[in-house]
Amino acid sequence: QVQLVESGGGLVQPGGSLRLSCAASGSIFSNNRMGWYRQAPGKQRELIATITTGTTTVYADSVKGRFTISRDSAKNTLYLQMNSLKPEDTAVYYCNADPPIKTYSNVLQRRRDYWGRGTQVTVSS
Repeated sequence: QVQLVESGGGLVQPGGSLRLSCAASGSIFSNNRMGWYRQAPGKQRELIATITTGTTTVYADSVKGRFTISRDSAKNTLYLQMNSLKPEDTAVYYCNADPPIKTYSNVLQRRRDYWGRGTQVTVSS
């Protein structure tokens, strides 16, 4: 069964920190490069950090030096440590494989990207 459950979001002041977690089903986590994505209001979802099964990491310029992605293979859990948060980091944060996992939609009658519910991060004073 495919499952992605993000947690750890909340309201934080500029300059603060948050740690996001993502519990993923083993079928997704074990053999895939994993990533954190975010979608700000009125904007497209963007990939901000990835980590391979060998723990090689890549970051978008907008978060480089402030965010750290990590994974615990024993727990099938992905993490995102976010420091020095800025108002422009406000978004719903999602985890997924990179590229995203696809599942079959009976409603659409085609395969489409599978996403969890995400976790809201709001950076505001």
